[in-house]
Amino acid sequence: MVRTRLTRSVATLAATVVLVAGGAASASAEQAQAAAAPDTSAVRAALRRVVDSGAPGAFAVIRDHGNPELDRSSAIGKADLDGTPMNADWRFRVGSNTKMFTSVLVLRLAEQGRIDLDKPLRDYLPEGTLPQSWPITARQAMEHRAGVYDHTNSLLEQNGEETTDAFEKRIRNNVYEPKDLVAMSVERGLQYTPGGAYSYSNTGYVLMGMAAEHLTGRPYAELLREQIFEPLKLRRTSFAVPEKSIAGPRITGYLTNDDRSKPLLDSTEQTASWIWSAGGIVSSASDLDRFLTALLAGSSGGLISDGSLRQMANVLPTSTAKISYGLGLREITLSCGKVLGHGGIVQGYQTQTFATPDGKRTVVLFANASNNGAVTQSLMNTLEPAFCSKAAASPAPQRSLTGKKSSSHVVPAVEDTRI
Repeated sequence: MVRTRLTRSVATLAATVVLVAGGAASASAEQAQAAAAPDTSAVRAALRRVVDSGAPGAFAVIRDHGNPELDRSSAIGKADLDGTPMNADWRFRVGSNTKMFTSVLVLRLAEQGRIDLDKPLRDYLPEGTLPQSWPITARQAMEHRAGVYDHTNSLLEQNGEETTDAFEKRIRNNVYEPKDLVAMSVERGLQYTPGGAYSYSNTGYVLMGMAAEHLTGRPYAELLREQIFEPLKLRRTSFAVPEKSIAGPRITGYLTNDDRSKPLLDSTEQTASWIWSAGGIVSSASDLDRFLTALLAGSSGGLISDGSLRQMANVLPTSTAKISYGLGLREITLSCGKVLGHGGIVQGYQTQTFATPDGKRTVVLFANASNNGAVTQSLMNTLEPAFCSKAAASPAPQRSLTGKKSSSHVVPAVEDTRI
């Protein structure tokens, strides 16, 4: 299904973007965001804290589509432990940023009348995928409010093994079918009454990828390529699951060992089948900028309608202060207003991709280390100076990852600390 094609270059989208109901900041906050130049020195200082916390390297790519003179790019540290300097143009695993792409596919199907987001999801999946007694809907799954157990917990924590051991035994080389990932979740039963709470679950987005395949008769990878990658000319973006390698120039990812006295583990090569449509995309900073800018432009961006964008950005509170979630879009409240996007943490890689609600400024933050809460917190803190020209406070203790209230200019790290 190709409903529409891009009608203008992404560089001109900002002039025609549609503000998002329920996700837009106040007018004064938007003006503050638009007027503020990125605080380059504060951004670099924040990135330095990322590296000091244990990542080999980090970068920030800031694009202002309303005023390109405010564009900034800053990279520090190393792209690999051989000493190659960090390069913000290279490719990397984007983890849960994939959820934004999956949501676009599902919303396009909803626009065609092929899926109703508020009817039982089981009706849009291969027979037997979900129990007949499960009333969960696509909307609940996309909002992380379906009560679906996150299958990644079973893969990473089974038998009490350490994260690095689990990676080598069950993640790096194993190839899982999506239905088998869902089965791991189903056997745990619903965790709470659907719609009654927020609990981040990657399995919900595996279900949405399966629904897209079932309703179209096309592989998920082909849907991504034909409906998003090719129309937007995302030439550095791919979904190659279960291919283990990353083609072309790429940044090496490192998994922090649970025993901090041991060296970082090169985790670049992995099948990514264990996260599939919840986190398997490989991309670049420039492509993530192009995608998010087009997405927030609604019908002008050629991906989804304005109505679908409003649904995606209709956020609800999460268990973490200052962070809300819609349909594959996360909203974070900064000192100068709200930003929309997503983050992703997958073995070896951390990315935060956010934009002002009008899409005029995008920020892509990256570090090539995972399993390190201090790196996560420091990377999140870089959002503040990138958008607001105001440095974030020093990283909070690692327990801040639980969502306890932080000081006014520290962005709490989100709870999906795996992907």
